[in-house]
Amino acid sequence: MASLQTLSKSFPGWVFFCCCFCLPLLLTSSLPLKGASTAHHTCRLRKINFQQFYIRNRTYTLAKMASASDKDTDNRLIGQQLFVNIRENNRCYLMKRVVEFVIKDVLLTEVKNQYPYVEEVAQFLASLTSELRSCQFSGKREHIEKNLEQMKNKMEQLGENGKTKAIGELDLLFDYMENACTDVPKKGGNKKKN
Repeated sequence: MASLQTLSKSFPGWVFFCCCFCLPLLLTSSLPLKGASTAHHTCRLRKINFQQFYIRNRTYTLAKMASASDKDTDNRLIGQQLFVNIRENNRCYLMKRVVEFVIKDVLLTEVKNQYPYVEEVAQFLASLTSELRSCQFSGKREHIEKNLEQMKNKMEQLGENGKTKAIGELDLLFDYMENACTDVPKKGGNKKKN
């Protein structure tokens, strides 16, 4: 009987607690709404990643040094051509793939001994791709693969200068990744594009 009286006296307190504290937490939680897609939430980076003056300076300095050695001014590896037929919500995934390729096939090769800051920039870019490890594409993959393959082929055709060009365009890579992965993609768009 005593426990029933204690429960009845504290019941209004529990109701008040639940209404004032628990209900707002439940309503503002980050759980997805029923039917809402969360597929591309993992394809976002925090803007602060790109606002670190130190690493931005290192990346741009490295790019400037390599571009001074690049004699080919007609070709571009990192540019708008990467986004041809790619839906805006797949651009971050594409940039993640480009960065992974540049790290593995350019920065972590013999060129790391030719330029300063290569290892620091490679580590920074690797940390970004690690944050994007759950980032996946939506729709068909063929345009993404085609654009990546064209970039790789162009770099191969340039021979020794291909890696120099890729390093010389690290500033572009930095900017394209920032734009693709920190801005929220617009809804809608052309359904035919991938």
